[in-house]
Amino acid sequence: MVVASSSGEGLLMTAVPWLAATITTDPRTVSLVKAVWQAPWLLFALFAGVVIDRVRRTSVLAFAYVVLGSAALALAVAPLSIPLLLVVALTVGTAQVFGECATGALVPGLVGRDRLTAANTRLIMLEAGLVRFVAPPLAGFLVAWFAGGSAWVAVACAVAALLLVRAIPAERPVRSEQHPLRDIAEGLRFLVGTRLLRTISIVVALGSFGSGATTALLVLFTTNELHIGAFGFGVMLACLAAGWIASSFFADRLVARVGYPAAMRGAQIGMAVTLLAFAVIPPWPALAGFVLFSTTAVVLVWNVCSQSTRQRFTPSELLGRVLTSHKTLTWGLMPLGALAGGFMAAEFGLRSVWLMAGLLHVVNVLIVWRVLTPAAFENAQKTAPV
Repeated sequence: MVVASSSGEGLLMTAVPWLAATITTDPRTVSLVKAVWQAPWLLFALFAGVVIDRVRRTSVLAFAYVVLGSAALALAVAPLSIPLLLVVALTVGTAQVFGECATGALVPGLVGRDRLTAANTRLIMLEAGLVRFVAPPLAGFLVAWFAGGSAWVAVACAVAALLLVRAIPAERPVRSEQHPLRDIAEGLRFLVGTRLLRTISIVVALGSFGSGATTALLVLFTTNELHIGAFGFGVMLACLAAGWIASSFFADRLVARVGYPAAMRGAQIGMAVTLLAFAVIPPWPALAGFVLFSTTAVVLVWNVCSQSTRQRFTPSELLGRVLTSHKTLTWGLMPLGALAGGFMAAEFGLRSVWLMAGLLHVVNVLIVWRVLTPAAFENAQKTAPV
């Protein structure tokens, strides 16, 4: 199920920005497409958290796959234009909000809290690694051969995921008589009121702003700096995915060996170094691919620790709302980062965007070194839900 849905998202993730770049070379327009894709994390995630905690989570997954398939079908049959790409981007982004958060809320009940690190490592690898290692170069080939090819394959992936979701055990939802706004406020209060989770959200927010800028403009960096085509762009995305895959083989063992604080500190240092390196490297595709590979290798370690920490220290009845509150406050900055990156690139050049992202992670290093200490995790463990 995860393989099918993430494959569809990966195909569209490659095809949509590339198709936008075939219509216009204006970095502001290209970054707008990415910003609209990421906007649902800011617009809908809080509402999605209430739904996830009050409706069968498997039903939420089914809804997400229907939305994903509908967007892919529209891209496959409608005349290509920037307005169409904006609609598709918004729709797919909405499907991701409901699908990814519902999946994250299901994991603790399926595997138990003592196995979260290993489970999240494999889940993140499947969502953003293995399938996107195959999807990006495949999408580049399909776009070069037939503009709607990626969209039709994404339709098939969404249908397959919708059929497979029936195999997941359906839990009984928690009833609530509260107004939805009170439900949302409850999740926000828990996230903001828990120092460990609040700090992680601040760090992710800064990183997401920079990530929104760099991911939105990677397609232009590929064409304008590296001078490689659609298939080459797919290969660059595959290098990102390969870093996830390589890291997934040791991330859970690394975290178990050194502990969450050391792993999270090291991951932030690695992100700062690789992003700053990308800003200054020569325009060599092989070197760029290696730096992208290294970036996502350390990002996976951080993401596993970040997601597992929220799942470990949040009661089950609040988990959907806490996960979506976190992503609203953090991933919600990605569209703003994408827009800011477009204007920065237009004024100061593409490389300035990676320089900005790297400096934000330097700030993150200082934050995690001060707050994410072994003592902080020990104190959180004393009040963690059983």
